Parts: sequence; C-alpha cells; structure tokens
Amino acid sequence: MLPTVLALAALAATSIASPFHDKRWDNLKVKHEWVQTPKHWIEVGPAPTESKIHLRIGLKQHGFDELVKHLYEVSDPSHSRYGAHLSKEDVDTLVAPHPDSTALTDSWLLHHGIQPSSCHRSSSGDWLTVPVTIEQAERMLGTKYRIYQHDITDEQIVRAMSYSLPEDLHNHINVVTPTTYFSTMKAMKATHRIMPEITSLDDDHALQSQIAQPGGLATVPASCSTTITPTCLRALYNTSTYVPQATDVNVLGVAGYLDEFANHADLQTFFSRFRTDAVGADFTVVQVNGGGNDQTDPGVEANLDIQYTEGMSFPTPNVYFSTGGSPPFVADDNTPTNTNEPYLDFLGFLLNQTTVPQTLTTSYGDDEQTVPFDFAQAVCNDFAQLGARGTSIMFSSGDDGVGGSDCLTNDGTNRVLFQPNFPASCPFVTTVGGTIRVAPEVAVSFSGGGFSRYFAQPSYQASAVDSFLAGLGDTFSGLFNATGRAYPDVAAQGQGFQVILGGRTISVGGTSASSPTFAGVVSLLNDFQLANGKSPLGFLNPLLYGQGTAGLNDIVSGNNPGCGTTGFSAGVGWDPVTGLGTPDFGKLQNLLP
Repeated sequence: MLPTVLALAALAATSIASPFHDKRWDNLKVKHEWVQTPKHWIEVGPAPTESKIHLRIGLKQHGFDELVKHLYEVSDPSHSRYGAHLSKEDVDTLVAPHPDSTALTDSWLLHHGIQPSSCHRSSSGDWLTVPVTIEQAERMLGTKYRIYQHDITDEQIVRAMSYSLPEDLHNHINVVTPTTYFSTMKAMKATHRIMPEITSLDDDHALQSQIAQPGGLATVPASCSTTITPTCLRALYNTSTYVPQATDVNVLGVAGYLDEFANHADLQTFFSRFRTDAVGADFTVVQVNGGGNDQTDPGVEANLDIQYTEGMSFPTPNVYFSTGGSPPFVADDNTPTNTNEPYLDFLGFLLNQTTVPQTLTTSYGDDEQTVPFDFAQAVCNDFAQLGARGTSIMFSSGDDGVGGSDCLTNDGTNRVLFQPNFPASCPFVTTVGGTIRVAPEVAVSFSGGGFSRYFAQPSYQASAVDSFLAGLGDTFSGLFNATGRAYPDVAAQGQGFQVILGGRTISVGGTSASSPTFAGVVSLLNDFQLANGKSPLGFLNPLLYGQGTAGLNDIVSGNNPGCGTTGFSAGVGWDPVTGLGTPDFGKLQNLLP
C-alpha cells in the first residue's frame, strides 16, 4: 500500500512542478454546453466572483459495468444469484474510481491551489465535494457563471451555459455540478394536479366495512371509477386480505423535495376517513441536506404520496425523506451556497447508509432534453447502485403524454419530437404510468410514455418492445427513438385520488398518484418475501418483463396524446402508455421465486 501512496504523491508533485503538466491542465475541451438559454430561464447578470459554491465532481466509476452485470444477475429470477443483493461495501468497491482517475483529478485540483485533503469524498471515492469561489470554478472549468431567474417560480440560481475540463480528464471525470443543469425542484414538474371538477368524498366507511368482510367486495365498486381511496385500490389490486408480517425489517421510502412537507395530522384525518384500521399509525421523517419539515405548510405532493403509500402498506413502516435543494441565490452572501441538485444530494445520502429501504417511490421529473446527459447518466448510475443493494425504485412516468407544450427540441434545430421524461427514462428504475376507471381499467390520457433519446433499450424489455414496434409500423416514424429505453414499465390508477390537505378532502390526479400506489403493492410483495426468509425483490424490471407479466392486468385501450398527435395507443402486451399493465397482488405473490 505504501509504495502506491508514494507513487501517487510523486505524480501529484510532478504535475505541479512540470511546465508540461501546467499546459496540460490548460488544454480545455468542452464537456457540455447549451446552444440557447434553457426554456423559462432568464439571465439576470454575472455571479459575484467571491461568492462560494460547492463543486461536486463525479469521477468515472471504474467497475460500473461489472456492477450492472451483478445488478442483472441478482434481479433475474432465472439466474442462480437471484436475490443475492450486494452490500454497501460491495457496491463501493465496484464504483470506486481507478487510482489513476483519483491521482489525475487531485493533481488538477492542486494545480488550481486546492488541497485534495480539503475535499469531502464519498465512501467509495467516486464523488468529491470541493468548496470554491465562483472565480475559482470559472477558471477551473473555463466558463462564466451567471445568475438566472425562472420566469414562473422567480427562483434564482447560479449556472453556466457550458463548462470544460482538461482533455486528459474527460475519460476520468463523468460530471461536474452545478454547471449546466438548470432545473431546480420548484421548476421541476411534480406529476400531480388538483381536480376540483371531481367532487370529493367525506369518507368511504361503507366500502371499508364491506372490504373487511370475507368476500364482501365481489367486484370493485363502480364509484371507484370516479373517486379513488385506499379501499378502491386494495380491492382493485387484490391486496385487501394480506396482512404484513415483516414490519420489523421492511421499509417503504418516499422521496420528497424542496418545500413539500408531509403532514402528520392530515394523515390521521385521512386514516379516520379512508382507512380506519390504521388510525394512530404514523411515518418517520428523515431530513436530508437541510430538508424541512414545516407541519404548518402541508404539501399536496407530499400528502398524496405518504397517504397512499401508508394507505396501501399499513402497518409497514414508511419513511418520508425531506431533501433540501437550491435556495435562492443571495448575491451578497459570501458563505458557501448550496447549489447542488437535490437528486444527487438525496442519492448520496441514501447510498451512504448501511441499510436502504426495500421500496422507494418518487414523483418528480423533467423533460429528458432539459437534463444534461452527463448529469442524467450520473443520477441513473446511482439508481443502479440502489437496485444492486436490493431497493425497488418506482418513478412516475409524467403527465404530458408523449410530450407537453410545443415539443420543440432545444438543440437549435427547433424540431418537433416526442419528449421523453427523466428519470422515468432511466433503465434502472421501474416507471409507472396511469389508468382510470374500473371493469375495465383504461389508460389515462396524460400518462407519460415513450422512448429515451439518452439511454439504449435494455435487454430485459427487448422482446416486449419489439412486439409493440412491429405492430406500430411506420406510425410516428422519426418522432421518437425506437432503439431507446422504453417506458412506462407498469401502471396504476392516476385520477380522482382523495387526499387530505389542511384537514379537508381534495381530489388529486397524476402519475404521482400511480407511483406510490404501485410502490405500496411492491412493498407488500417485499413483506411477503422477507416474512418467508427470502431477499427483497430489488430491481423489478427483469422479473416484471419475464414471469411477472402473468401477474399484471393488461390494459388494452386508451392513448396518451401530445406534441399535436394522438400519441401512442394501449393494446395487448406492453405499450408506451400503460407498460405491461396494473398489478394483481395475489397473482404476483404466487409467481415470486
């Protein structure tokens, strides 16, 4: 070990002393740039050069391809290693950077007067957090930071239109933030909408009484076609008779972001109206990176998520992760300003824990094209790490069908293309679309779905997607990337959810209702596995696209219009509106290995 340390130290010293190496660090090559200011952001002026930010540097993960191999093996029911999830230490070893990447990056930092020892490193060493002034960051990255303001939310952030790295570092550093990713959580789309046109319910005690009796609900009540409660969902997805048993180890996590707080009192009101047997149960709040917990300011998204994960999984412990994000930039503030993106803050926190939730749901997303590819890839790779450790990750598919607004590309060509959503398009998550009605369920028109332009189609879905594409023929040719990762994977109800906000009932819709619903079913499946001495399901997609398909209700009608088109249509088998379909807990339970 000592010779290696000495060698790296010598390399760093040589890098500082040698004029050749000085020139090498000045040989900058663009890593990412925008051709135009991202939509909704207006330049306010230059960022004060003495203000401080935290640069986060993501080094190339040397064994990431090996990690993905492990992920697929432990997630494939036909493989002998199925369920043998990796430990935190296993994952850290695989994603650690090559020593050369660390040494070169440290030498570059030293060249700019930054002591590597002053940087905070992730446990695997693949992420460095470096406190610098904006002036230092501009010099290091060959860029200019400016203050931008969002024309809808009025948020101000510090970002750059491009950034560069020394050419010799391009194969060693995946991403640097904050740089060109302009979105913040306020500007992101929380995939929900309040629906005042749907009359809200005072309670559904009559339905609850029926569901409590064996055979009391022979069919799903017709009222569930309009208003959704946990009683409707438990009957529709066949979970009503299951009683969780592994509540000492099984955890369902809800990812919440800036200014969205789940309210304890509202949850009790929700239980008293819509799941009376759960009254008194509660959730735990974990605050990440300055995340708040203001009980005087309940959030629609947060309450929707926690009320329906709790409503589906009771008495399974639920954890609401309240993650802080980018505060408004204060021009005269000379203290480090946290301008890092909340996804990375949350994932960094979670991956640093010895144990992780067996199930996780998130209901936020961006148009994929608004997320720099290097940033999207870094986030997606972190989801792969969680999956390898045994977490089933659900994301809402978005509420814009095949694309919202004008669907123009932001690459300067202004073409109209279908607009996929991220992180829904990440191949290492399970993406949930939306349905409405009962007997039968049909696709809801806003259900996000399509094909990634960033990520290739993974092998686990190739057969199902090829069948769909063969039936589609030349329809919408050129509007989407037929070789991209296709989504959603599955679906669940997405409209008319009865949510308590500030003590009163409102009706809410969106795939942000679908994701926690599906996650609730998955949490019960994980409970079943754990109660029987087995491993949790972890990354779901290889199971779902294989034998799990028989445990899903195929949705065969409806479409998801957008971009001036009728969008894709649901049909027999997988489709980019409802995926493989909605869950039948009993059938899935019987199919588990």
